[in-house]
Amino acid sequence: MAGKFISLEGGEGVGKTTLIQKLRSHLEARGLEVVVTREPGGTPGAEVLRDILLTGATDRWSPVTEALLMYAARVDHVERLIQPALARGAWVLSDRFSDSTIAYQGAAGGMDIARIRQLHHVALEDFYPDLTFVLDLDPLVGLRRTVERGEDPTRFEMHDTEFHARLRDAFLRIVKDEPQRCQVLDASRPPEEVFDAALAVMSEKLGASA
Repeated sequence: MAGKFISLEGGEGVGKTTLIQKLRSHLEARGLEVVVTREPGGTPGAEVLRDILLTGATDRWSPVTEALLMYAARVDHVERLIQPALARGAWVLSDRFSDSTIAYQGAAGGMDIARIRQLHHVALEDFYPDLTFVLDLDPLVGLRRTVERGEDPTRFEMHDTEFHARLRDAFLRIVKDEPQRCQVLDASRPPEEVFDAALAVMSEKLGASA
């Protein structure tokens, strides 16, 4: 039986990692193989590009260059990890996928979204997740969470608050445009409540196997 591909999206500090780990434990308890991955990254080649994309000054790359680098990493990620896992029946949980390019490089960065969609079609044709969770949270709360983690900020975390507000709006528009694939989760709620909401959506969208 073919596996399922679930992506988790949202701004900085919304709790994607916490939810992914809870979903992983739930699915593995049902006897499913689960592959947890991230973007940019997930494969050795894509992880090299991740370091290039996430470090340096905020203006290190233009939004167009960022999108091209993101898709170079994404194609390698899909071909070498995601598609083989799905073919053997595994469930793939990815921290970010193509919607992040629409939001970060498109709506927040200023690249024409139609060009990004063309790029996706050239690179991956009609390959998209089976289900996408968008974790929604006040950007200031999310950024405060990233500071509290004590990690060095990425290039994207260092953008101004207007950039992060545009990100939030962009993700919510994606959900509105693609309601069959995408579902908003209120990331201001306790992690266990977010997890329960995600399970309910998975059962509705993906059936009893979830």
